[in-house]
Amino acid sequence: MKSAAQVGFEWLVTIERADGRIERERVRNLVPTEGLNHMMATEFKGGAQVTQWYIALFEGDYTPQPGLTAAAFPSTALECTAYDAISRPDFVTGSVSNGAVDNSSNKAEFIFNDNKTIYGGVITSSQAKGSVNGVLASAVKFGSPKLMNPGDKLTVVAANSLTSAA
Repeated sequence: MKSAAQVGFEWLVTIERADGRIERERVRNLVPTEGLNHMMATEFKGGAQVTQWYIALFEGDYTPQPGLTAAAFPSTALECTAYDAISRPDFVTGSVSNGAVDNSSNKAEFIFNDNKTIYGGVITSSQAKGSVNGVLASAVKFGSPKLMNPGDKLTVVAANSLTSAA
């Protein structure tokens, strides 16, 4: 027996160019099997809760697949590390309301220090750039590649919601 309930993130990606131009895109994600299993184990089997999540970007022209894991992410999708922060930005959410939560009050921010093409991002439980540890909760490929230059800022608001089957 399977339920038709749905879970997933919608990402709002905003780019502020060094010359003042602003670009925005909304895109829906894939919740990898690793993330789905983590959610079910945490809620229904007493699994270990993750208390802090992080957002990472990738520069490989990769389309996320259900089998993507945190261990495979950095090499499979080619994690981008060409931004000023020394670690992946925190994914800090506000209050849960009506089955939804987001980080609109504390957007994840990347200020680039090199020319890069960004294809998408993930939400993971490991803070270190390039880490192969943890759990992958979200993986998304943007609708179009984002050509980033030094000084450009990319921000992410990710919203997660659960929808009942009935």
